[in-house]
Amino acid sequence: MKTALISGITGQDGSYLTELLLSKGYEVHGIKRRSSSFNTGRIDSIYPDPHEAGVRLFMHFADMSDSSSLINLLYNLHPDEVYNLGAQSHVRVSFDIPEYTGDITGLGTTRLLEAIRVTGLKAKIYQASSSEMFGDRAPSPQNENTPFHPSNPYACAKLYAYWMTANYRVGYGMFASNGILFNHESPRRGETFVSRKITRAVARIKAGLQQELFLGNMEARRDWGYAPEYVEAMWKMLQLDKPDDFVVATGETHTVREFAEAAFAHAGLDWHDHIDVDPRYYRPNEVSILLGDSSKARKAFGWEPKVRFAELVRIMVDADIRMLETKDESSR
Repeated sequence: MKTALISGITGQDGSYLTELLLSKGYEVHGIKRRSSSFNTGRIDSIYPDPHEAGVRLFMHFADMSDSSSLINLLYNLHPDEVYNLGAQSHVRVSFDIPEYTGDITGLGTTRLLEAIRVTGLKAKIYQASSSEMFGDRAPSPQNENTPFHPSNPYACAKLYAYWMTANYRVGYGMFASNGILFNHESPRRGETFVSRKITRAVARIKAGLQQELFLGNMEARRDWGYAPEYVEAMWKMLQLDKPDDFVVATGETHTVREFAEAAFAHAGLDWHDHIDVDPRYYRPNEVSILLGDSSKARKAFGWEPKVRFAELVRIMVDADIRMLETKDESSR
């Protein structure tokens, strides 16, 4: 039985990756930060009773800011695969807390790589890189050879982590791969991210619980995919014979305006009646377009997106509507 360690297991990608690995017979260990409030909602449905026989999912307290906790965890677990998904991952927030973003998203990756190195483990490592690293000056579409020009603190931290992963791969012979994932969404997306902010607002407006939605740059174009498919690409990267870096994207781009229009239309609403632009949501540096070319991943391990933009929007809107209906029924 293979063993995997996931940082960021309580996030969108971590929860889907956990389900995927469990379905493939893995024993899965997750890193969770100590918090005053529960933050495991995305994995509560799959987290087992620890007294049950055959339990294969375990949670451990550790932190990407604490090297000793990572070293101790790796020394005790000896995982076959390590997926580093832990980060301060909100772009707009990274402008407000750039030092923290750099510490967790950038230096946190270094701490994990160094912990693997000093423990002598032969684990395969997946580093969650980001399309934000390309910034606003990159030609479209972007692939593995496109120059990086990060335009926000989050992207800068991710780029540092990207190059540290590449350096540990070359310098120490570690199996360390970067997945340069473009935007990927789902009903488990955080509520402050624009895609989920829109679909959640649609559900609430349809239910009469709110009337307006405030957004920032409506003309930003993004390559939006479906998160469960993207975590499969993560796993496939670590099944290759050699480590490498791969772009994962749908190859099509849509504006925030198009996302909002599609989401409201699916619920029988007109977005013009409910959306206002608020300059407070603009970023100091805007990235106007991100569009990925994942032909390398397609050739290397056969990955192709199946869920396209219109279906993704429908999935998210329907899920948020169902969630409100379920809460309403449970409160009666």
